[in-house]
Amino acid sequence: MAEVSSSVHPDRLLVQIASYNTNLQGVLGLPQDLVDWLAPTLQVSSFLSRERRAPDIVAVGFQELLPLHLGLSGRSKAVIDNRDALILSQIEEHAPNKEAYSLIAKVVNVGIALLVYGLDNGVARRASDVQTAWTGCGPGYMGNKGAVGVRFRVDGPEGTAGETFTFVNCHLTPFDHKLKQRVADYQYIVRSLLFPPLSGGDGDSKSQSKVPSTIYDTSHLFLLGDLNFRLEIPKTHPLSAKRLTQDFAHAIESEKTREELKEFDQLTLEKRKGTVFVGLREGDFWKFKCSYKYLLGEVDKYSTKRTPSWTDRILYATYTDSPDTPDHSNVTNLLYTSIPSYTTSDHKPVVSLLLLPARTEGAPSSIPTLRLPTTYAPTPDPLASVKRYTGRVLDRIIGIIWWLFTLLGAGSSLVGIFNFFLGLGAWTWWKVKPGTLEGVV
Repeated sequence: MAEVSSSVHPDRLLVQIASYNTNLQGVLGLPQDLVDWLAPTLQVSSFLSRERRAPDIVAVGFQELLPLHLGLSGRSKAVIDNRDALILSQIEEHAPNKEAYSLIAKVVNVGIALLVYGLDNGVARRASDVQTAWTGCGPGYMGNKGAVGVRFRVDGPEGTAGETFTFVNCHLTPFDHKLKQRVADYQYIVRSLLFPPLSGGDGDSKSQSKVPSTIYDTSHLFLLGDLNFRLEIPKTHPLSAKRLTQDFAHAIESEKTREELKEFDQLTLEKRKGTVFVGLREGDFWKFKCSYKYLLGEVDKYSTKRTPSWTDRILYATYTDSPDTPDHSNVTNLLYTSIPSYTTSDHKPVVSLLLLPARTEGAPSSIPTLRLPTTYAPTPDPLASVKRYTGRVLDRIIGIIWWLFTLLGAGSSLVGIFNFFLGLGAWTWWKVKPGTLEGVV
């Protein structure tokens, strides 16, 4: 946790971000009391001043929100509405001064969902140009893997265009050996998770160009989700042979050991190479235990089927960050941790509390955007819309067929398939059997 001055920072927005892979459980994926997940950030806000302060923005992302056949067939509305009502009630109930919040935007694609809230008497009132986006990078551009995004503008002082906030929730390809596919997933998301062209920045709706904008065309970027990067421990390391044993779980109880192991974290290594998450920063993720893979129903016991890893992450960037100092951010990371008490998934939720820098003196009349290395210039995929909707059509076709088989099997698609072919066989036999009245005089 970062140290911050005890002085009040009314000019610095406080952003709370939470991410959770709920393991396809729908409304059963969370307890009705979210205090363990959402309230710790409210308590940490006491570090900012003598009076506890509520976050200005709360963003909550889910992966594997509901059973896959329901997500693919587009039957996610009831679940996302349920999550919305529960989260809103909980953040208001546990807000230090009983602050009220409003939903700024929500978006879901298959099982990847993102909900963003703002303080009623602050960001929510000043938010405008709210936009949502989605893209799939599963087989055939399907949405079982991919990302969703929310973007909005917060008005600044009179004579300025304010700043844009972009939140992106991702779910990338799993399995230890599919590192190249994860990298390709992220690169595709950057090219295809597109928003409308940037506005002219003078408060009107005219666009400077007709080219869609990428996730990097923003003042502040927050990226969260089940990114699925794993620990790839060399065979020469003493813990390599123990990685699928409880001995490994005991070893990573030590923060010192975890700090050593972070050097084998695929995300960290690829980020240093510049292949993924260019321009993004991250807090000290090794200070909490690996968020995956836990035994269901267990608070602190890992499965021996996978190497424990930090698959669930939260990264960020702000326009005052310099590309010349990639390890430093002007965003103060007050909290970055996992929540062990959630036991219905093989993932643990993660949560972060970020204090944004104050708006710079003499702010320009145009919207400031992120500064990236000169070697990196993300560009939109001209076929992004075609690919996205190709994936959407496949989602619906496969999802509806899968859903029908599940109904036929009373909750089991395999039983449904068996029942379908059993019924088909019986119907075929009945159609071709000899007439019972044939030959009767």
